This record gives sequence, C-alpha cells and structure tokens, in this order.
Amino acid sequence: MDCATIAERLDAELDTTAYAELDASANGLQVGPGDADVDHVAFAVDAARATVEAAAEASTDLLVTHHGLSWGGIDRVTGTAYRRIAPLIENDVALYVSHLPLDGHQDLGNAAGIADLLGLRDRAPFGDVGGEVAGQRGRLPEPMGIETLRSRLSSDLDTGDGAVRALDFGPDRIRHVAVLTGSGTDWLDEAVDAGADVLVTGEAKQQVYHEAREAGIHVVLAGHYATETFGVRSLQALVDEWGLETTYLDHPTGI
Repeated sequence: MDCATIAERLDAELDTTAYAELDASANGLQVGPGDADVDHVAFAVDAARATVEAAAEASTDLLVTHHGLSWGGIDRVTGTAYRRIAPLIENDVALYVSHLPLDGHQDLGNAAGIADLLGLRDRAPFGDVGGEVAGQRGRLPEPMGIETLRSRLSSDLDTGDGAVRALDFGPDRIRHVAVLTGSGTDWLDEAVDAGADVLVTGEAKQQVYHEAREAGIHVVLAGHYATETFGVRSLQALVDEWGLETTYLDHPTGI
C-alpha cells in the first residue's frame, strides 16, 4: 500500500479536514512522498528524535504520531527541527500526524480510550473546539471515591516515572466523568456546566487549583503522555486490519 493511500484512509476515518482551521498541528502526512510503498508502520505519541530514530532502526516505512513536527509551519530546518527531520529523510521514513482529530474521535480517540478504561456509560462528546470536540464524557457504572478513581488510573496508565495526582475538591462519590486528555484544564468550566464530578486530563495550569476548588469539582492529572497513548494504539489496531506490519514505540515522558 502506498503512503498516500494510508494517509487518505486515516484522514477519512479521523475527519482530519474538520479540524483544519482549528488545530495548530499540521495534521496528515507531514513528511514523505505519497507514492512511497509502505509495508511496516510504527506508532508513537511523539515525533521526537528518540522515536524517529527508533522507527528507522526498526526498518519502518511510516511513523504515525499524535504530536508531530509542524505547529503552525516550519520556518527553518535547523537545530531541533533538523535533528528530527533528517533521520526521517535519510532512512526513507514518512511521518503522519493526527493531533486534535485523534483526541476527539469518539471511538478511536484518546478520551475514548480513557472512557473505555473506566467503563463509562451514556457517553457523549465533550470539549468544544470551534464546533468540533476534543474529548468525551460519561457515567461510571458505580459511584466511587476520588482515591479509587486515581488509583485505578495510576495502575493502568503508562505514567513512566510520573504519578497520577488528584485535586480533591468534588463530591465524596463520583458518578459523572469528563475526559479531555493532554492539557485539558481549559475545559474545566464546560465540565462543570455538563454536571461532571471530575475532569480527567493529563497536566494542569497553575490557576486550575483555585478554579476547581471554587467550582467544587475534582481534577485528576494522569500525565500528558500517559493519557495520550490510546489514540495511536487504536490506529495501530486499525492498520493491523489492513494487513500491514506494525510496531508500537513506547517512550513515556513521566509528564
């Protein structure tokens, strides 16, 4: 299968064009010729030097990541940009990226993966981004305390050296959960308006402590990397079904 065909299939599944004016990431095929043959695809959260070099070492033809190399354009291919792009070109490894489309996909996305992990029911889109969404919300099968929820995520997520933290400002028993992975605390007000007892995200900004305390809602900070492994793993499973060899490159940051 050629690179362009894979990119077109992924774009269609993820509705990439819907996010074209909303996302700083240049989603889709970022590096590589469309007519290149692809037999082996690698998947990783970040397009960093470590994962690019690992993809080359594994003799893959295409690397699919959540965080790519182009955020609003690349003015100069020097320094860090050069050190990341050069191994791709030198080893004939193409790069496909999906940022917000992969966050918001209601079946394959990062938030959907957290929702699956928690067994959320009655799910609905969450996290408005210019009319599209970047998350998901739902109801726990049984109410639980914030420490139980924190412990479950801590034991099941790939946090590296990081720890799952909880800002314990909500009700004693949690039933309604909003999920927006990565850096999702900007959607705290939307979580409150939606009746959520807790917002599950990756990392926080300083002001969320006071905002959550004053709103009476829990916030769970489970790690940016750890909450965003689900989408690329789902894409790996999808590409497996297409008959291509796949490899997952795990490089947790602890952040």
